[in-house]
Amino acid sequence: RLSDRRAKSTVQYIISKGIAKNRITGQGMGETQPKVACTECTEEEHAQNRRSEFLIIKK
Repeated sequence: RLSDRRAKSTVQYIISKGIAKNRITGQGMGETQPKVACTECTEEEHAQNRRSEFLIIKK
């Protein structure tokens, strides 16, 4: 799925910036968790749904 590839690419980018591989995970959500729920989406709404989100947890 495209969302899985996007998540993997984002994880690889973060790792390339020095974050240890064991400190980051990625998960593609696809159409299951859109930011903007719509049936007749505009291109702008589609663009908002193509995203990477980060949750930063303090150790």
